[in-house]
Amino acid sequence: MNILVVGASRGSGAAVVEALVAEGHRVTAFARTASSAGYGEEVVTVDGDVLDRDDLGKAMVGQDAVVVTLGISDNPVRVQYLRRASTALDIRSQGTRRVVEAMREAGIRRLAVQSTYGLGGGRRSLNLQWKLVFALLLRPQIRDTAVQEQLVRESGLDWTLVRPVALTDEETSAPAHVDTDDRRLGMHVARGQVARVFAAAVPDPATIGQTLSVSS
Repeated sequence: MNILVVGASRGSGAAVVEALVAEGHRVTAFARTASSAGYGEEVVTVDGDVLDRDDLGKAMVGQDAVVVTLGISDNPVRVQYLRRASTALDIRSQGTRRVVEAMREAGIRRLAVQSTYGLGGGRRSLNLQWKLVFALLLRPQIRDTAVQEQLVRESGLDWTLVRPVALTDEETSAPAHVDTDDRRLGMHVARGQVARVFAAAVPDPATIGQTLSVSS
């Protein structure tokens, strides 16, 4: 498949790009600084702004599916209490809104989006520590992610939501635990594990309309 990864300069997006390439897909990495991410020649890089209609429209040409891994990488204390972030606080929802619009215009139907564990029914399984983290440190991000999920569900596209627990940079070949009923194992999972879930889910029609909770 030809797959566009939006938000692919580092972190989760870069891990998804690598996992998709490993499965033989033709991948385009889209981000403000995608060309500086150090990908090999097998990856097409497109520098662009997810909020720019023209940038997104050009990147959509020839794609079969889109993966969205947008987010705020800044320190959550800095974001919550100083309101300082290098990325707009609503980048997940507004960026996803633009992606959905561009996909409709391009006639692309397959969409997979990284969300966050703890939304919906998953919140019930959070311990007190994580409930406090969500309430005191991650409130802007969680609020925006809830809007993002609603946009995806109402998009009319063939969507899959992926909700990982807290992400780490651990290198492991162990498979992640994937659940469709908001159940989890631990509260940490490696980005590489989540990326492999995306690589398996995108070409699998059985995951359309599903919300996948990912943990390890």
